[in-house]
Amino acid sequence: MKPLSGKIALVAGATRGAGRGIASMLGEAGATVYCSGRSTRGNLASGPHRPETIEETAEIVTTLGGIGIPVRTDHSDETAVAALCEKIGKEHGRLDILINDVWGGDELMEWGKPFWEIGHLSNGFKMLQQAINTHIITSKYAVPLMIPAKKGLIIEITDGDGYFYRGHLLYDLVKTSVIRLAFGMAEELKDHNIAALALTPGFLRSEAMLSHFGVTENNWKDGAKKDKNFIASETPWFVGRAAAALAADANVFSKTGKVFSSWNLSDEYGFKDRDGSTPHWGNHLRNAIPDYLYKPLDDEFYSYWRFASGKRIGAEAWE
Repeated sequence: MKPLSGKIALVAGATRGAGRGIASMLGEAGATVYCSGRSTRGNLASGPHRPETIEETAEIVTTLGGIGIPVRTDHSDETAVAALCEKIGKEHGRLDILINDVWGGDELMEWGKPFWEIGHLSNGFKMLQQAINTHIITSKYAVPLMIPAKKGLIIEITDGDGYFYRGHLLYDLVKTSVIRLAFGMAEELKDHNIAALALTPGFLRSEAMLSHFGVTENNWKDGAKKDKNFIASETPWFVGRAAAALAADANVFSKTGKVFSSWNLSDEYGFKDRDGSTPHWGNHLRNAIPDYLYKPLDDEFYSYWRFASGKRIGAEAWE
């Protein structure tokens, strides 16, 4: 079954991680997916240490049953984003699904430092521009492709499904602001019947995380020897199937303005990860720290949200 057959999607930040997983699973569901990002063959925006490209993502989309279209786009460049959306409009006349997954802030962060000890605020401000401004720019030019049809879905990809502190002032500001973007857009788009919501993965077993733990997808459980919480991780396909399930839900507008997690949507829609498992980061946290929603953040808690000794270990390099 291809519930998204005929649907047109744009995944902004489809190079790797959650973006690649979402693009792939929209393709699995039959969608035509524009895969945008900065890393292309022969021009790796993140350098040789991250070899993934948007062309590879588009090829995966097509292999899984959709139509993948790679378009190199710097989403901080308003002219480039306008050109991308104009291309979509000319080729299809509309856009049904927008995924805002642009991030690219890992190398700009100074983990383990309170904000008054940050050495390079310019890097922090650049991260805010890359991770928030890009979402606003992309939505500005994509939404007019949805309005005439009086329908559409915007998904903002974040980290965490609540307003707990995320271990660093600027990182916390980015990820909670993304949730707020979904809420604000939902308010302004409700008369147009366009839904906007936020979505978080759990402990994402991305390309970067596999590399960090020195494992592959075939022996990923060995990574739990370094961090026991890795055993509850999920592949990017899991959050991808969450996005595809939302996009296929005829009643998705009832979810507009809210934030959702891959694991809770798995409970609701019944999808599984690529290996047939149903990872549940929420249950893992509840078993590890029963009062985790209320417990003050400390070094032990950091590890459960992909921190260790005050340092981020879950670098996603989402683009």
